[in-house]
Amino acid sequence: MHVLSVSSLKGGVGKTTVTLGLASAAFARGVRTLVVDLDPQSDVSTGMDIQVAGRLNVADVLANPKEKTVRQAITSSGWTKVHPGTIDVMIGSPSAINFDGPHPSVRDVWKLEEALAAVEADYDLVLIDCAPSLNALTRTAWAASDRVVVVTEPGLFSVAAADRALRAIEEIRRGLSPRLQPLGIVVNRVRPQSIEHQFRIKELRDMFGPLVLSPQLPERTSLQQAQGAAKPLHIWPGDSAQELAGDFDALLDRVMRTGRIPAPETPTGV
Repeated sequence: MHVLSVSSLKGGVGKTTVTLGLASAAFARGVRTLVVDLDPQSDVSTGMDIQVAGRLNVADVLANPKEKTVRQAITSSGWTKVHPGTIDVMIGSPSAINFDGPHPSVRDVWKLEEALAAVEADYDLVLIDCAPSLNALTRTAWAASDRVVVVTEPGLFSVAAADRALRAIEEIRRGLSPRLQPLGIVVNRVRPQSIEHQFRIKELRDMFGPLVLSPQLPERTSLQQAQGAAKPLHIWPGDSAQELAGDFDALLDRVMRTGRIPAPETPTGV
């Protein structure tokens, strides 16, 4: 089971939409996927058509990461109404903010790792939608992860935020989790005609080289529309949605190569 954190240390760059795009690509490919909604805003749970009433959630798991609690906090995405496949969500909760202090104990940092170990046989890929900060929730996610993808946008503060994230990943790798590595930087919401955007992308490439992943993701309303309708991007109509779906397929290829995730024999997607 390969665990990938989707992170940004700056809010509003589309981190959750990138998580949903990768989840949609994995679902279309037939990869058995669990999405962990660790962001207290819980937008991933909404975008994946989750019924939360009467269920446990990620805050319960962080309080008590035993197998019974973990399994009760995981539910199948409503996306499975579209076509069959394994696409589950560990339900998000605003209460997760209670676990996001600045100085987590070592015991707290390993709770998600412990929780995921209980369901390791059930999934090929885990995507963690992280909180947009470097407090306890993000450190807990990274401690449970093999790789981190850093989401940014081509703006003035993007280089500084990406640099801060990569330094923090290295700090966690050295101090806590030797297996942790950056997958790279996803540049989101790109307007190809913008000279400013092209300048910022060049700046990122000059500084981080091959860590800047291709393709960069263009600014498209189709992803927000699919998210608002709680549907996977890969079934959303229109050329722009299909172009963006292709970009997420390419990013998923990178994730699967890096994580040595075997390709499913029979893709379930459309």
